[in-house]
Amino acid sequence: MRELLLRLEAKAKEIRRYIVLMTAAAGSGHPGGSLSAADIVTALYFGVMRIDPKRPDDPNRDRFVLSKGHAAPLLYAALAERGFFPQRELMTLRKLGSRLQGHPDMRKLPGVEMSTGSLGQGLSAANGMALAGRLDGRDYRVYVLLGDGEIQEGQVWEAAMAATHYKLDSVTAFLDYNGLQIDGPVEEVMSLGRVADKWRAFGWHVIEIDGHDFVAILDAVREAKETKGKPTMVIARTIKGKGVSFMEHQVDWHGKAPKAEQASQALVELRRNFS
Repeated sequence: MRELLLRLEAKAKEIRRYIVLMTAAAGSGHPGGSLSAADIVTALYFGVMRIDPKRPDDPNRDRFVLSKGHAAPLLYAALAERGFFPQRELMTLRKLGSRLQGHPDMRKLPGVEMSTGSLGQGLSAANGMALAGRLDGRDYRVYVLLGDGEIQEGQVWEAAMAATHYKLDSVTAFLDYNGLQIDGPVEEVMSLGRVADKWRAFGWHVIEIDGHDFVAILDAVREAKETKGKPTMVIARTIKGKGVSFMEHQVDWHGKAPKAEQASQALVELRRNFS
């Protein structure tokens, strides 16, 4: 276990480094919410999911849906680190002709399970993947990452009802609960209220964790796998801009790229804070 945790910490550090470098090079992008969910995605790609970069279309692979598609830098960094495409390509983010668009495109990049960007749709697609697996007699699992601002969308709750109705226990959703969305604090824009109770009321098994604690993330996945007859929602409390002092808890960094000097400072902090 200790070896795995050390590996995850090293991978998360590298992924955060790439998020800063990519968005700085592009001059645009969404670093805040990419950094907040970095530990969740790292745990899934390097400690949980059954995937093979050499066989991205393996019908038995686990699926990951980045419902909060604006966190594309995070997904791209994880895919490159996992070997789906060369790491050098990361620096082409948002450039003309690049496969790494502002939001993921499943038609262009191996490992991307769904083209996302329009918020609120990922859980519906994850349900469809889970139902397809059941019909095909496959045992893969489907993971989906939602943003806290995103779950203000009505389609999310329609999908939540559907997942319960069809007893989709192969679906595990993670809520990146960093408390900030593009227009400000989530509680001021559209309060989520007692969000854990809401998901329970919709029939989901709910787990609440620190989204930066790898042991808690792995334990939540294990508990989700053991839960039968209902989907699981993991509410992960996170910090927007995690790891970079001037980005942490700051709504301005939702969709703003760091300048060269800021990127240099961020990289120094990441080396110091995650060494």
